[in-house]
Amino acid sequence: MQTATPIEAVLKRDRVVVMAGIVAVAALAWAYTIFAALTTGAAAGPAMAMPNMQSWSAAHWAGMFVMWMVMMVAMLVPSAAPVILIFATINRSRLTKGQPYVPTGVFLLGYLVVWGGFAAGATIGNWALHTHAMLSPMMGSSTNALLGGALLVAAGAFQFSRLQYVCLTNCRSPLSFIMTEWRDGMGGALKMGLRHGVYCLGCCWILMALLFVLGVMNLVWIAALAAFVMLEKIAPKGQLIGRAAGVLLVVWGGFMLATVL
Repeated sequence: MQTATPIEAVLKRDRVVVMAGIVAVAALAWAYTIFAALTTGAAAGPAMAMPNMQSWSAAHWAGMFVMWMVMMVAMLVPSAAPVILIFATINRSRLTKGQPYVPTGVFLLGYLVVWGGFAAGATIGNWALHTHAMLSPMMGSSTNALLGGALLVAAGAFQFSRLQYVCLTNCRSPLSFIMTEWRDGMGGALKMGLRHGVYCLGCCWILMALLFVLGVMNLVWIAALAAFVMLEKIAPKGQLIGRAAGVLLVVWGGFMLATVL
């Protein structure tokens, strides 16, 4: 049996370490999300249970942002694992050749900064819907069938858009992305993470927004959306799965709209 070279051994060890880190981050995020959902958002987003007339304090804003941010980490970091592992492998390989090394966390930080922006926007959306009494206090789902139906139809139609196709293609080809977008140094790694985060946001943002319809604190739908995002990105027929889901969302939303129009 051929033994691994020292370089191969180092690369294998790094891969294990990075994968363990991804699993740990995702596990902690899921643990927090489950805790927040089981306590009906009281710990993570106390505004969820507030009377609709009451203004949000800084603690309410911070709690809701943290809830959305951690939920995005739980749902999306697992599906980003392939590109993170490839970045770590190529990065370590470059180090063995005497080229600059950048911690993998810098790349991941760029990815998370993009989704932090989404979490901020979702927090504002939460506040707006809450202020107008359009969210249920228990699961945080929209109580307005017109809004819910329109969002479902929009999400379904988006699955067939050019923007979604381009962004999903880049997410489904992590090696191609790394090879074509490689930048040296800390700043370069951060820019790569930001760029990949933008592609991920571009193909998934409206699916995450569906939580306003399905329930911001509904664990079943949170898990279902996370599983769907992963399948769409890594399954052999992921794009076909996405389009089939698009049809179902349009039909579901159309039926919901038909009941109120």
